[in-house]
Amino acid sequence: MQLLKRKLAIETERLTLRPPVHADFRLWATLRSDSITYLTPWEPSWAPDHLSRKAFTNRVYWANRSVSAGTALPLFLIRRKDNMLIGAITLDNIRRGPAQAGTLGYWTGEQFARRGYMREAIEATVHHAFTRLDISRVEAACLPENIASRGLLEKTGFKYEGVAQSYLQIDGRWRTHVLYAQLRGDRRGKTAAG
Repeated sequence: MQLLKRKLAIETERLTLRPPVHADFRLWATLRSDSITYLTPWEPSWAPDHLSRKAFTNRVYWANRSVSAGTALPLFLIRRKDNMLIGAITLDNIRRGPAQAGTLGYWTGEQFARRGYMREAIEATVHHAFTRLDISRVEAACLPENIASRGLLEKTGFKYEGVAQSYLQIDGRWRTHVLYAQLRGDRRGKTAAG
């Protein structure tokens, strides 16, 4: 299974996107810890052991199983010039059959935000989903006030589709989200987010 994971890598101009491995623990824990204030307003509440080696080991095993089963594509963003972990992107909840869809989630460490890294990662992951995984629809959701994430989704070709009330628990409470999607061969015109 480890061999399968190592083969999966998506290259962008500056990044290698690949599943997490056990050796990533220290970089991941440091990045998450250093960015806690930046990340927690936008994420589900962290478990008490969120930054523990055991929790990370479970994350790596989940990534292995998910990639093998085709149910998710969890990828770490590695900056090639210095082999630095800068964030993660996951195509999760992959649904086959008539849906052929998946849900995109992502985060980046605070010091790497607003440098275009996540734009590269989203574009590459969506392209991979459409061309290699035969996904027809990639969905994403974010908090209405997360202007940076909304702008990022729109710049990478996602279209605003609506609002989902009490969609996810974020930072300890149920929160309404705005919904976006990108379709393979999308011919929809630009839509105004509102």
